[in-house]
Amino acid sequence: MKLFIDTAITEEIAAAAELGVISGVTTNPSLLAKSGRTLNDVITEILSLVNGPVSAEVEESSAENMYRQSHEIVNSVNFNPNITIKLPMTEDGIKVCRRLSSEGIMTNVTLVFSVPQALLAMEAGAEFISPFMGRMDDKYADAESGFKLIKKIAEVKRIYGYKSKIIAASIRHTAHVEQAALAGADIATIPFKVIKQMYCHELTENGLKIFRDASKK
Repeated sequence: MKLFIDTAITEEIAAAAELGVISGVTTNPSLLAKSGRTLNDVITEILSLVNGPVSAEVEESSAENMYRQSHEIVNSVNFNPNITIKLPMTEDGIKVCRRLSSEGIMTNVTLVFSVPQALLAMEAGAEFISPFMGRMDDKYADAESGFKLIKKIAEVKRIYGYKSKIIAASIRHTAHVEQAALAGADIATIPFKVIKQMYCHELTENGLKIFRDASKK
């Protein structure tokens, strides 16, 4: 399972990129608002930091306006092949996904909460689909709702040979990362604070202390 970072803060992306394990970046309007910068400014810098897919989300709602904004984003980064247009899981979003996919522009269909939605996105040629783990868990008060959804989507993908990659999104903690991997997600897009938590385990710390103490004797 590949690891993306879910942020629009370029300092976090640069720090994560130094690890050598981050393969891409996802952003959304909320994350961009936190950065205090314009979409084009942030996306251009991110593309210079990471050699992998970078998702930029459209904010329009109608098909024609989403399609127009998508091309504005692609044009603003000089047709960089890593730019990925993030589209909502709506009727208009699926229409635009099909159009962009046929033009060779990568798409990421977001806000996926069911297998039928995932099927529509995969049939529309989405490069990526993003089921939301944390929000599923919130909705159904079940710590494995997101896990079960991704597992079902991964099974449908396997049966029918779809090429879309599953991005486990809305990851809140390291348990979600583990669940995403076990469920068969192709990618987990992870906030910087959770990436930092992935290093940590009580037994690792205890072991290091034992080694350090032994070396002093």
